[in-house]
This record gives sequence, C-alpha cells and structure tokens, in this order.
Amino acid sequence: MSDPDRWLPGVRRLDPESLGAVYDALSPALFRYAFRLLGDVRIAEDVVAETFARLLMAIRNGGGPQVYLGAYLYRIAHNLAMDHHRQLASLPLEDADLAAAPAVQDEDEHDRRVARQALWRLTPDQRQVIVLKFYQGLSNEEVAAALAKPVGAVKSLQHRALDALRRVLTGPEVGWSVSHDS
Repeated sequence: MSDPDRWLPGVRRLDPESLGAVYDALSPALFRYAFRLLGDVRIAEDVVAETFARLLMAIRNGGGPQVYLGAYLYRIAHNLAMDHHRQLASLPLEDADLAAAPAVQDEDEHDRRVARQALWRLTPDQRQVIVLKFYQGLSNEEVAAALAKPVGAVKSLQHRALDALRRVLTGPEVGWSVSHDS
C-alpha cells in the first residue's frame, strides 16, 4: 500500500483528520505537477483546489478511489490541466499567447528556463509521464493509473520523451551534456 493509501479508509468515510492529512501530504506535489503542466501559479492553485473538491464530490456520490489514492488525484489534476489546454486552444492566437505566458518568479536561472522550455517541446502525454515519474516520483504503475494508460504505454512514452529531451538539450543552441542513463 502506498503512503497516501493508508488514509484511504478514512477518506472514504469523509473523516476530517484523514482528509486533512491527505491534503497536507499531496497538495504540494499536486501543485508542482499542475504548475509544471500549466506554467501559471494561479491556475495551478485552482487545479489543486478543484482536484480535492472533485474527490469529495465523488466520494459523496458513492464513487472515488478504491486503491491508489495518489494516482486518482493526479488523474483529476491531469484532466483539469487538459481542460485548461483545450480552453486555451479555443482562444484566438493573441489571447492564447497572453494567457499561456508562464508566471515570472524566481526562475531567472538559465538552466531552469532551458529545462522548462525543453519539457514544453514534448507532446502533452510525454510531458505528463516525465513530470509524474521524475518530478513527482511516481512508479510506472502509478503513472499508468493516473493517466489511464497501460504500463507498457507509459514506458514507451517515457523512452520517447527522454530521447526527445536528450536531442533538445544536447542540440547546438543548448549544448548540455546529457547522460544516456535513463
């Protein structure tokens, strides 16, 4: 049983202590995930709040997770992020560019900016696998559950994403040296 799953029985009973423990344990990681996908602090905060609201609604309606609570929450956050991307795609190009501009904070360091830009060159599925696997530390099985994909598809997406990142980051405009260990 993964760490968040220890609270699952209490969460399913809507026990305030269990719900608070899950929120305290998972909301920072869900925020980082949403921020890496969306590049906007405010929208990432909204995604986290809506993720937990949907968990509560699902449980009140007799649904919700039976196992893999963390993966269930990542799946909700993933769906909300994709909804946001679809909304941006429906905006006129000028409005979408303004809305998608990442919030500028303490990310002036060149390496962080380059790494973020490299992530954005991946397909959405590849980016989500990389963020969940390497930034959030989920196992292949948890990533598969969060994205509703077979484990084999997750491994394939990870392999293609790492190859794409390697090509981007070792290209002439960046020139980083990337180890072939994956």
